[in-house]
Amino acid sequence: MSRFNRRGARPATGSPVATTGERATTHEGGAGHLRDTRSELFLLAVGNFVGTDAFYERGEQRDDRYAQLIRRLAVTDPDWCTGFLRWLRTGAHMRTASLVGAAEFTKARLEAGAAGHSRQVVDSVLQRADEPGEFLGYWMSTYGRKLPKPVKRGVADAVQRLYDERSLLRYDTDSKGYRFGDVLNLVHPSPAADKPWQGDLFQHALDRRMKRDESIPATLPVLRASRMLTSLPVQERRAYVRDPTLVTSPGGLAGAGFTWERLAGWLQGPMDAAAWEAVIPSMGLMALARNLRNFDEAGVSDAVAARICARFADPEQVARSRMFPFRWWAAYKHAPSLRWGHALEQALGHSLANVPRLTGSTLILVDRSPSMFPGFGFSTPNRSDITLAEQAAVFGSALALRAEKPTLVEFGGDSREIDVPRGGSVLRLIERYGQIGGTDIPTAVKKHGAAHDRIVIVTDEQSRPGWLPSNMSGHGGMRETEIDALVPKDVPVYLWNMAGYKAGAMPSGTGNRHAMGGLTDQAFRAVPLLEAGRDATWPWEDRRA
Repeated sequence: MSRFNRRGARPATGSPVATTGERATTHEGGAGHLRDTRSELFLLAVGNFVGTDAFYERGEQRDDRYAQLIRRLAVTDPDWCTGFLRWLRTGAHMRTASLVGAAEFTKARLEAGAAGHSRQVVDSVLQRADEPGEFLGYWMSTYGRKLPKPVKRGVADAVQRLYDERSLLRYDTDSKGYRFGDVLNLVHPSPAADKPWQGDLFQHALDRRMKRDESIPATLPVLRASRMLTSLPVQERRAYVRDPTLVTSPGGLAGAGFTWERLAGWLQGPMDAAAWEAVIPSMGLMALARNLRNFDEAGVSDAVAARICARFADPEQVARSRMFPFRWWAAYKHAPSLRWGHALEQALGHSLANVPRLTGSTLILVDRSPSMFPGFGFSTPNRSDITLAEQAAVFGSALALRAEKPTLVEFGGDSREIDVPRGGSVLRLIERYGQIGGTDIPTAVKKHGAAHDRIVIVTDEQSRPGWLPSNMSGHGGMRETEIDALVPKDVPVYLWNMAGYKAGAMPSGTGNRHAMGGLTDQAFRAVPLLEAGRDATWPWEDRRA
């Protein structure tokens, strides 16, 4: 009998998130599997908002675990850790975690007497002009005022890239512990060679910090325009906003670096339709999506709303916004008017461009247990009212609507199938989910997993034990079962981890058992590779990432 040369036999594949073979228990007492250091760090980082409690872990516990993993790999595997931290900021869009990671990476290498990498890592994670100050704030509050050379040089490199007139107006405020002038005094950057105006900007930032910025050089026209508008009498400002020729002039709102937040303070009163319509053209997609309710309440015109919708429907603008997919669901959830609905659906679709169109039959299990919702005194890990459960529903629904033969199931202690309409809306499909007590992944797999070509599970992995009756186990009584034991070895199982807890619910990294993670759609890129018989790599090692 042929055992190996069979039709449909898949080549063995590997994926980066790997278990070690060591066993543990989940937070709910089910059988768990420990991952290697890189895998544990990866899954924790892509789902962790620093300083924020999760359902089963306090924020300080997660932060300490994250720091210890970074410090270990900074010494034992600095090349991998360097690529990871750069990607964490620029690919996974995790801002605070990448800054903290770069600081802990640098500290660990300094303590070990290891040279190299640190300056480049610090520079790579600072991608917004307020982040040099954020990084220095973390370093000094954790390790004191002495700044090592790699920190100074990495921050100075970032300052050259990031500091300009508009960023100074936006981020150099009295609320910051470290102003632009403070950062300049601490790291002493040289002006960039290709920015002849930057020396004047640096000097102005220093003068501004000392409140001696009476004059502004002619090389800084945005700051000069801003000062002119600031000097305008308050009673004349609304008339100014209502005059389109003034608003769009070189010294107008956009030319003076006005954000919507600054405009609201400048008017010293409510933002009416005219005020919003004056500043909307210069707003980014994140700001637009977060203010849809304000636009409706102020009475922004349908013509302006149509222009906003056109921007939401533009895949290039959506990609540049770096918004998590769940942010588009949040915008839809909170927008009172239906005029935004179709454009938000398009934007969500663009943000999920990497979700594959899987052929054959696919079981998609979406965790709706209590640990995926806020409660028990813990805040939700993304510091918003969009829970892990809703985030999981975004990914599960998108996958189901693109799959050839999907079976979409929400589960907890029990489970329920959700009808997937052909050509349906991801946003509308998310509204069909409920909440189910308990977490029992094996029972959901056992109930729904038969005769599928693959299984995708979107979960925090903290399952209760699953159980089989004695006539199935071959032994008396009942015995605990696991996902791996319930699914034939030739059926792939892709487990999408949403929370980054230490113990996983199944082995992963080889054969047909693979774990993924993150709040973006990038992890989906691994699925077509694995099903084509190719090994999947870390996202920053993928040329498309």
